[in-house]
Amino acid sequence: MGIYKVTAFEPTGKKLLDETFEASNDLEAKTKGEQLLKENNALEQTHRCISPDGKLLLFHR
Repeated sequence: MGIYKVTAFEPTGKKLLDETFEASNDLEAKTKGEQLLKENNALEQTHRCISPDGKLLLFHR
């Protein structure tokens, strides 16, 4: 299991979401990251999800 991070921002730069979570692989992490964004009404905001080695899995500007 790896530790992944999802972050979402308002246009002003204020963080709306800053969560870490565990996933067994990048595909699972992408799904979990999208779910966290949906649950926090941040899917249409600027967001990113990164892997433990820094790979960008999700990005929306």
